[in-house]
Amino acid sequence: MSNNQRRDFIKKVGLTSAAIAIGTSGANAASRKTFTYMKRNNKLSKDGQVNIALIGAGGMGSADTDTCLRHEGVKLVGVCDLYLGRLKIAKEKRGDVFTTTDYKEILKRKDVDAVIIGTSDHWHKQISIDALNAGKHVYCEKPMVHSVKEGHEVINVWRKSGKVMLVGAQGTSSVGNEKAKELLAQGAIGDLNFAEGFWARHSPTGAWQYPIPKDASIESVDWKRYIGNTTKRDFDAMRFFRWRNYRDYGTGMSGDLFVHLFSSLHYITNSKGPNQIGASGGLRYWNDGREVPDVMIGMFQYPKVKEHPGFNLSLRCNFVDGTSGTTYLRLVGSEGSMDVQWDKVIVKRNNAVPGDAFAQAKAKESGQVVSDRKKIQPPKEMIYKVENGYKGAHYDHLGYWLDAIRTGGTVDQDPVFGFRAAAPALLCNDSYYQSKFIDWDPVNMKLV
Repeated sequence: MSNNQRRDFIKKVGLTSAAIAIGTSGANAASRKTFTYMKRNNKLSKDGQVNIALIGAGGMGSADTDTCLRHEGVKLVGVCDLYLGRLKIAKEKRGDVFTTTDYKEILKRKDVDAVIIGTSDHWHKQISIDALNAGKHVYCEKPMVHSVKEGHEVINVWRKSGKVMLVGAQGTSSVGNEKAKELLAQGAIGDLNFAEGFWARHSPTGAWQYPIPKDASIESVDWKRYIGNTTKRDFDAMRFFRWRNYRDYGTGMSGDLFVHLFSSLHYITNSKGPNQIGASGGLRYWNDGREVPDVMIGMFQYPKVKEHPGFNLSLRCNFVDGTSGTTYLRLVGSEGSMDVQWDKVIVKRNNAVPGDAFAQAKAKESGQVVSDRKKIQPPKEMIYKVENGYKGAHYDHLGYWLDAIRTGGTVDQDPVFGFRAAAPALLCNDSYYQSKFIDWDPVNMKLV
């Protein structure tokens, strides 16, 4: 090739940019790896100011708000929380911002275009519905609902509202998820037949033993409003500040973490979800009065549909993990596997081992002509890494929401997508407590 032809060829090698191959020749060729650096080229609208308000100013809601404010043309005009200490922090951090313990006061404000809902799970449904009915765009943290019976009510109100509602499982907006979706569609691992996900933690905070403020009391917490849609009981600081540990307010390991894995898997595969769900687990370590397990294993059957072949999914979550403390999602196909992270994708191909004596003997036995001539082997492992300067999936997720608000567009993780990711996670809990498999219709989103 001429120099110009060579340059053109190199430019076309990588899916998103030039590939850098490392390894040695000869006997070690099978271990050759290829690195490709991923980048994002999408341009989001920055026209028009969007005034937001936060409802639920705990750790996740505050993180969502901080990330949203990194985007141009966004202003925080209101904060709602049931703990006065968080409202005080909001005043100190944000200055002249409206604060209240009643979210309906936020929804009445004409200067609020959109709300971020970062409350405990048992309030997601009602606040989302009230916000949509009030003409506000909604960003609701996952899971979208507290139980499967709530899903269609949110979807129906959203469809009538004409507003943009995005569910906050940020991985679906990551470069890693987008690359994995592209690679799977291109046949990088052949036909999908199995997937697995793992979420490991081993720390008090990771296991939801969140710090309880010294001033936590019935005077500093609007307890009556907090339990207004669930079981009535006396004030309990543990149930307010460590709400994920209790079934009245949280959705356990599966609702908090499995839903992330479902969201990514469904985005990558275009799946509507499993049709059979089973789970087992137990409370192995964090015996702090919680009502939910700290080890859980989920098993899921995905039927063959036009979007993908039938496959099985295994999910694990361990809050007593003494090894890695990591999370991953792996897709396994007929020709290889793909490990998916938010900023990296690793594709491993199952190339035949050169010189396999057993395979050669069997080939000769069947009358096949076996050549000793060596072949050019493709790389067994391809690593796609994000370029330096990547702002992260969380930033992009909120960016897509803001762009849809400004342009009248849509988002991938709308309430239909959000419910299809939440439902199998929530049904894990039902399977665990009822000790049985549960059948689910992922198309019509209902129990069978």
